Amino acid sequence: MTENDRVETVVAQWQRERPDLQTEAMALFGRLGRLALLAEEAINSTFVRNGLQRGEFDVLAALRRSGAPYELNPSVLAEQLMLSRAGMTGRLDRLESAGLVQRIADAGDRRSIRVVLTDDGKTLIDRVVAEHVDNEEGLIESLTKHDRAELDRLVRKLSAAMGRRERPGGAS
Repeated sequence: MTENDRVETVVAQWQRERPDLQTEAMALFGRLGRLALLAEEAINSTFVRNGLQRGEFDVLAALRRSGAPYELNPSVLAEQLMLSRAGMTGRLDRLESAGLVQRIADAGDRRSIRVVLTDDGKTLIDRVVAEHVDNEEGLIESLTKHDRAELDRLVRKLSAAMGRRERPGGAS
């Protein structure tokens, strides 16, 4: 049984038991949730194969795409990656232990530090990001160029609408 068949089965069961329910959104989010899990597993396999966790890849990628000299303040990194400072510290500790980043004193402010991508870190991220992009391309190879553009448009539209909804707890 395929995943879509499972979603169809669940929806059919709800329609039988509760015909008053509108199950279209349930089916859509069931498929999207399963797709997200499958995509995460497939994407993370590239990182694991290269000895990285997803979060470590994100740090290396942020440093690499910042441009030469491939260094950022830890607070800027945390903000870019939407992490707490404690979460960033853990990632930096692991990456520094592996020789992929280095913490150095900020030349402009000795109270601050900069995180610098090492040569080994740059070599690794350049290889892994190429594998990552190839992997993601392979994941969507069944979609035509038109399908990809339409899916992107629809996901953007849904994301924007969901982002505008009031958050639980009163925050908007």
